[in-house]
Amino acid sequence: MKQVTVLAPAKLNLTLDVVGLEPNGYHSLDMIMQTIDLYEQITLRKSMWLNLRLPGSRVPANDSNTAIKAALAFFHYTGLLAGVDIEIRKTVPVRAGMAGGSADAAGVLVGLNALYDARLSMSELCMLGAQIGADVPFALLGGTARVKGVGDLMKALPPCPDCTFVICMPQAGISTPKAFARYDQMGSSVHPNGDRAEQAIRQQDIVALAREMQNALEESSESQHNQPIRQLLDENGALASLMTGSGAAVFGIFDCPQKAQQAADALRKNYTQVYIQKPCRGGARVVVPKKEKR
Repeated sequence: MKQVTVLAPAKLNLTLDVVGLEPNGYHSLDMIMQTIDLYEQITLRKSMWLNLRLPGSRVPANDSNTAIKAALAFFHYTGLLAGVDIEIRKTVPVRAGMAGGSADAAGVLVGLNALYDARLSMSELCMLGAQIGADVPFALLGGTARVKGVGDLMKALPPCPDCTFVICMPQAGISTPKAFARYDQMGSSVHPNGDRAEQAIRQQDIVALAREMQNALEESSESQHNQPIRQLLDENGALASLMTGSGAAVFGIFDCPQKAQQAADALRKNYTQVYIQKPCRGGARVVVPKKEKR
């Protein structure tokens, strides 16, 4: 095998609460996370060198990129004296709270594991992913999950009830460190009940789930776009609307595809990055392995 292609899905936070502070200074979270069918496409080819290309993207292809960090972590852990040429076709908005960078890292780990037949377990991949970013283990696991701590404690849940998400990305992104710093200063009046949200998923009750969907970081994001986007979503039939992650993307959840399309059309009058997506099962996965020709 000389080449593999991986699809790595974006995520949404159906709930997000800040529940404490870890000894290392990181915030302890309680979240319900969901992967969606918006994918980064990552192609990996065997090489003697380590190269990264991001055609059409403004994201820097340097050593700070999560894809490079993932490749270095993989080669260090396995001891393989090898390299890889990485090409990422990005579709997930940047600084959106949708874990596009984490998806890239997860895709590289999964792809290298297949490309070099390393046979690392999911536990090993998640351990490597946690060294790169808090959302990487979930990007590997995917689906619907209750995630606690700093992203290291994950509990798989039954699939999300059937629904449609409409996601809107404002022109400007939000800095995660700044959002948390502001949270430390101002706190939040919003604290979702993760237990009730989890129970709604287990009962496949989309209306009950929508009632519990909140994000404790939304007030500290200070985005001027959140409320206008949420208002349009709500006016067009969203069961709930909120910001995902630390922002800046805002989404609504719909039980009617026609209403979702109506909301997307309304948003596109003012915003260029609007997406209609469905929940998906699983995380980053190899989809197009190309075997060597004989």
